[in-house]
This record gives sequence, C-alpha cells and structure tokens, in this order.
Amino acid sequence: MKVLAIDTSNQAMSIAVLDQEKVIGEITTNIKRNHSERLMPAIDELMKDVQWQPSELDRIVVAKGPGSYTGLRIGVTIAKTLAWTLGIELVGISSLKMLAGNCEASPHYLVPLFDARRKNIYTGLYQWQNGELIQIEADKHISAEQWAEYLSNKEGTFELIGEDRFLYKDTFERYLMNRVYEAPLKDHLPKASVLGLLGLKEEPVDAHTFTPDYLKLAEAEENWRKEHPDQLEEAYVEKI
Repeated sequence: MKVLAIDTSNQAMSIAVLDQEKVIGEITTNIKRNHSERLMPAIDELMKDVQWQPSELDRIVVAKGPGSYTGLRIGVTIAKTLAWTLGIELVGISSLKMLAGNCEASPHYLVPLFDARRKNIYTGLYQWQNGELIQIEADKHISAEQWAEYLSNKEGTFELIGEDRFLYKDTFERYLMNRVYEAPLKDHLPKASVLGLLGLKEEPVDAHTFTPDYLKLAEAEENWRKEHPDQLEEAYVEKI
C-alpha cells in the first residue's frame, strides 16, 4: 500500500510518502508561513523526488486535529480533494496521537499537548502497550492546571510531548513533581512519517463527510453564539 501522509495542524508542516511500513520520503518544516501556499508545491516536489505518480497512491492519511483552525482546514481539504479525485482511501488520525507516536520506546504515560491560549491546552493521554499505541484518555480542550491536577491523582509517570510544553512545564511539575518528564528534543516536532505508519492500521472514512476534530469552537463562532442564542434555539427546533 502506497500512502501519502499530510500534517498542517500547527505551525510545522510535514508530509511523507510510505510504501507499507517503509518510509520513502519526508519533508518537514517548522516556520511561520502560510500552509495554503506551500502544501501542494511540497507534495508535488516530494512525489517527483521519489518518482511516484499520484495514480500510484492507495491511501491519504491526514492529521485531523486538534490544532490551528486554519491549518486543519487546509490539510483536511487537500486530503479530501486528493482522495476523492484519485478514488482512493482517506484516513484521519489525531494530531495528538501523532505526537505520542514519536515516543515508541517510552515507559511513561504520554501527554502530547498544543497551546490553546488563555492557559488552556489541547491534550490527551496515550501509552505504548505491546507495540500498540493505546489511547488512555480522550483528546480534550482543558486548562493546563485542571489537566495536571487530574493526572496527579493517577499512578505512574508522565512524559510531556510538543513544542508548547515549555509554556506549561512549571504547572505540571507543581502537581506531578518528580513524576513528570520531557520527551527527547527530537520527539517534539510532528512527523508525517509517524502519521502515515499510524494510518496504516486505521479504517478509512468517507471523504465527503469527514471533518476536522477542532475540539473547541473558534472564538468568533463562540462570540456569535453568545450574541444570538435565539437563532441557535430556532435552528435546533427546525432540526428536530
């Protein structure tokens, strides 16, 4: 199975192509530039480098969130378009699970996280068990303090993963003390090759109905809902 994996869920952009479990090529950058301008040229460049034609692909794997609203929309839209146009399978993988997948040898509970602003984070809890990455707690949007306090009531040790970990390291250390660790430096950046490997084991989804997992409404939408509760109620009544 030939796979194209795409992640634009945060600042880093990563794409990879795999032939079964063999990584054939990968491009990862970590700069503040518009993914909408760079993603398709990067895909084209990588496919040319490995001498693959789009018609040879069997599956598209995309990071489905959480993360940047704009970044997610770009990656998911292109993934859906490619899957539909080429008539191939589409698989969505949690952006947090992809990060946890970097730490295959870790003996700890894995705590991938992205900054969600206002002292909140996107996070989850994962663990490698017998060579499989298991989701222990569902991905969520939560305050860093609440999450650290919750984890403090759980036995075991915890490993923080992600470039935003330094923003909340002190919070986790206050609650978990010597039970919290940081992943090695090489493991904090999302890798599309890991995304692709995880995507080999998942069932494909319908390309038409697939949507990102934002976990939280955009601030503009939240404000609109607060200002228009009557319209929300009318929409709900019409729906039922």
